Amino acid sequence: MPNLSYVNVFAKDVVALSGFYQRVFGFPEIESIRSPIFRGLDTGKSSLGFNALDAYELLHLAEHSDTRGVKFLLNIDVDSQDEVDRMVPVALEAGATLVKPPYVTYYNWYQSVLLDPEGNVFRINFMM
Repeated sequence: MPNLSYVNVFAKDVVALSGFYQRVFGFPEIESIRSPIFRGLDTGKSSLGFNALDAYELLHLAEHSDTRGVKFLLNIDVDSQDEVDRMVPVALEAGATLVKPPYVTYYNWYQSVLLDPEGNVFRINFMM
């Protein structure tokens, strides 16, 4: 069965944005794959990559480089409701914007919705 190895985010500043996720969630950098236009973080089960906008051209995606609007949603799972509550202020202190404070969803998850410093949407979840 195929598995997800990476989720890559196009970023204006790969160093700053990858550093945000390192500070908030403690994901270590995969230094062996570092380049001037890429940073990778080990999330435990898969990896999170940050590509500089130069990668649009490198990947022949320049005509698709419109970065307006929400294009994806990162979901970071934690071990408890208390961990969601603890992580939200950490993310805010690191530069995130709160979109929706922690709440119980109709599908019985406890989560909060935030924007990272570049405006990408991410959720901190606990699946109850």
